[in-house]
Amino acid sequence: MAKKIVKKTKSASAKKTARPKATAVKSKPAAAKPVKKKVVKGFGANDLKYFKGIITEKRKEILEELAILKESMMDVTTGEYASENSTYSTHMEQGTDAMEREKTFLFASREGKFLNYLDDALKRIDKGTYGFCINCGKLIPKARLEAVPHAQLCIECKNLKKGSM
Repeated sequence: MAKKIVKKTKSASAKKTARPKATAVKSKPAAAKPVKKKVVKGFGANDLKYFKGIITEKRKEILEELAILKESMMDVTTGEYASENSTYSTHMEQGTDAMEREKTFLFASREGKFLNYLDDALKRIDKGTYGFCINCGKLIPKARLEAVPHAQLCIECKNLKKGSM
């Protein structure tokens, strides 16, 4: 025996007033895919030791240069500027003396700034952030760090920075 399927239809007026029933859609939770973070490995212990050696050697050279500049600028016994007290300076033009003093101060300032960069590089070695570009996070090539051991930017970011100036 065949069963008769009867469809019930709603009247036209019932269709207008009836609201569709909200049905909860149950979906299976998507399997959590492991997010792979790109981990950039830094330099090994031997490389860091090598760079630390380069930096400390450059630091030593800078300190020697600063000592020489200080000796040329000041009389170590009196603590006064050597050129102000010098009998030789009475025979020279005052403008030349001032220019030489200013040039020596600029050299000392430049060396002091470089010393700060080297100290910052040593701190980055201790923190484990040495060799990474502070702009893009990529590892700075070893050849660049050998040439400029206090470098904080990779060549690409350094060139971008130069181009924007």
